[in-house]
Amino acid sequence: MLLAVFAILMFAGIDVGSKLLGSRMPVIQIIWLRFVFFIPLAVLLAYRPGGGVQWRSRRPWLQVVRVLILVVEMWFFIAAFAAMPLADVHAIGAIAPLLVTALSVPFLGERVGWRRWAAVGVGFLGMMVILRPGFTAIGLATIYAVVGASLWAVYQIVLRVIGRIDSAETTALWTTLVGAAATSLVGPVFWTPPDAAGWLILVAVTLLGGFGHMVYSRAFTLAPASTLQPFTYLLLVFATLFGWLIFGDLPDVVTMMGAALIVASGLYTFHRERVRAAQRGG
Repeated sequence: MLLAVFAILMFAGIDVGSKLLGSRMPVIQIIWLRFVFFIPLAVLLAYRPGGGVQWRSRRPWLQVVRVLILVVEMWFFIAAFAAMPLADVHAIGAIAPLLVTALSVPFLGERVGWRRWAAVGVGFLGMMVILRPGFTAIGLATIYAVVGASLWAVYQIVLRVIGRIDSAETTALWTTLVGAAATSLVGPVFWTPPDAAGWLILVAVTLLGGFGHMVYSRAFTLAPASTLQPFTYLLLVFATLFGWLIFGDLPDVVTMMGAALIVASGLYTFHRERVRAAQRGG
């Protein structure tokens, strides 16, 4: 649980850096440099004395698919951060854990009772409150946030499967190498020279991103997903705090109401998962 909280704090720091970088350079360049910069450290972390670099995966094709999903998800979220307050993006992104519950049925073969389905429905109602379709114009950045949240949920489903078969260090190495290879096809085309502050933020975001995903992967190998998922809502808290302190942004009342519905639904869903797990154990 401590690893999960630490990783989520690093993710919030990444979002702050991404928002700052979004006004300095193209999104794909940010993603490309993040992956490239982390390659040496990822190789070092995956090295074992006497055993070499732990790069072998039992499901290499699944690792590649996971990283490609991550790359696209990163693009959508960074594009949303550049145009929206951090808290607003994460209020929409809070729907991701509920999507994980829904997707666990077809992809992981898990059973979801009517109470959890009802909670998922309430969570989607909360997202509709935030989006306010028909009352306000839904901008492109809002659509980016919704797509990013959906892809983040799919990524976590794949990460659950990967966490059962590969180590966190191997997963981090695959993330870096595949991500760098994929984005190198496009990133250099949109090259914009960063200023001194841009380089500093890039290095910070790279380190936070690499360590964050490795720590997050490690957390999933040490505890059940139902135990860790409630802590993902701390990202909304951290994002709101950082957005207020650094950018002076605070979400409006309607957005907070919608976010409260989503968070309450998510927490109830995880409560039901723990109850069902206890019943099976008994």
